[in-house]
Amino acid sequence: MSDKTIFQRIIDREIPSDIVFENDAYIAIRDIQPRAPIHVLVIPKRFSARLDDIHDSSELGELMQTAIQVARSLSPDYRLTVNVGKQGGQEVFHTHVHILAGWENGPQGHL
Repeated sequence: MSDKTIFQRIIDREIPSDIVFENDAYIAIRDIQPRAPIHVLVIPKRFSARLDDIHDSSELGELMQTAIQVARSLSPDYRLTVNVGKQGGQEVFHTHVHILAGWENGPQGHL
């Protein structure tokens, strides 16, 4: 039994995924249960369980810059979402940013 998250297993190529972007620090994959016509996850390869476990502002900035770069490559308009903790809707405890886009008339639920 592995203690790795599903994202660590994807990064290590132990399980397949639809990769849309990758560099030395990040991987972006299509969500297997999409909640929008375009639903991609941007995942740091360096493990942290939650966004608020990252205390380096440059690391946080790089994560957001990467998410924006990937989002812009997929759609001119998009939503970025980060769920933090179980009560915040986080299901996989490995920091990741959701890119949601592709609605014809915008998302049904505005924040």
